[in-house]
Amino acid sequence: MIIDRLEHASLYLAVHPGVAAAFEYLRKTDLDRVEPGNHEIDGRRMYVMAQRYETKAREKGRCEAHRRYIDVQYVHRGVELFGYANLAELKPGSYDEAKDFLSLEGEGKGDFFRVGQGMFVILFPQDGHMPGLAILAPQPVRKFVVKVALEG
Repeated sequence: MIIDRLEHASLYLAVHPGVAAAFEYLRKTDLDRVEPGNHEIDGRRMYVMAQRYETKAREKGRCEAHRRYIDVQYVHRGVELFGYANLAELKPGSYDEAKDFLSLEGEGKGDFFRVGQGMFVILFPQDGHMPGLAILAPQPVRKFVVKVALEG
């Protein structure tokens, strides 16, 4: 997992070729004009999930991971609490192949940190994560999750 601000994205371009393309999309796109929903960037090799939601209480969050995609989660507006734990610390639940969504269990495991406007989190298959949590009270968030396929 990597967390930083978009203005420092150039430090991480060598992580994966698709990560560089994800940052290019986030920097060059007028994100205020992107409607919520899924939008292909490079077919299913790279697409963005444009999201608008209210953060939720920690007890309503669910821990997840992905096997086929790297997530580049970028908070465009708002702030949220974000949970993280290495997959080795968590118990795998069901896996939805079509959605590339692995449910995870591990009450009390991991760490939580604040992700504010202009910040991104890069998540790999070993990174269990619980995004979209309220810090003190629910608030609106505008987020872009760029999904980068591990294999072309």
